[in-house]
Amino acid sequence: MTQRPETVLQDDEPKGVRRITLNRPDKRNAFDAAVIAELTAAFGEAENDPDVRVIILAASGEHFSAGADLEWMRATAAMSESENRDDARQLASLMRTLDEMTKPVIARIQGAAFGGALGLICCADIAVAESGARFCLSEVRLGLVPATIGPYVARAMGHRQARRYMLTAELMDADTARDLGLVHEVMASETLDEGVEAICHALLQGGPDAQTHCKKLLQRLDNPASGDAVHEFTAEMIAAARTGNEGQEGLRAFFHKDTPKWRPE
Repeated sequence: MTQRPETVLQDDEPKGVRRITLNRPDKRNAFDAAVIAELTAAFGEAENDPDVRVIILAASGEHFSAGADLEWMRATAAMSESENRDDARQLASLMRTLDEMTKPVIARIQGAAFGGALGLICCADIAVAESGARFCLSEVRLGLVPATIGPYVARAMGHRQARRYMLTAELMDADTARDLGLVHEVMASETLDEGVEAICHALLQGGPDAQTHCKKLLQRLDNPASGDAVHEFTAEMIAAARTGNEGQEGLRAFFHKDTPKWRPE
């Protein structure tokens, strides 16, 4: 039996910086249930390690993440609504774990960041993208809903902009993503690591307890992503979408390279 390669890497850098890296470059760093579990565990380990001050979320290869893995999507299409709800709760738990980290998290983005990848980016405290990065809330093209990531995306880009980009699934370039608030800075690819290092340096100048309290303060303010009720509501929504007629048709059309019934000829 072929052993699955390590899909989430953890590396400690100087001065208390931990780099957590999505490591499926052959799959454009798409995530499935195993990757979700590994990422959740990696964030938990970083949270509980007293030597870690700052976390960098990065990805191997040309792309940050294409979102959901195709085989995982195919599997969820065959699950019952109850099974889908349990599966969706795992992704919702990952987003909540990342969002509620008490330590600063920087997302380093290159290439494609589609679907659920935008949830990871919006749950990070600081997001920096290369100028060639592209972003898309692509779910409705498949008859699905960006439910579990929705509260974090809406908080980052604002409710009004979320209405447009969740409904149209338009492709956003890096400058548009910055203007919308999805990322803080756009840099040339050759200076991206230097820029991330500079942000790490700035974060390390602050008191770690003060930074933790800043994050707790912001969680208590106007935060649509907080609370168990939101967590459960979003899991139920995506489960219903995956098993509903439209979601089933969208996934069927996607896997058969066909046109879904709702799309004009």
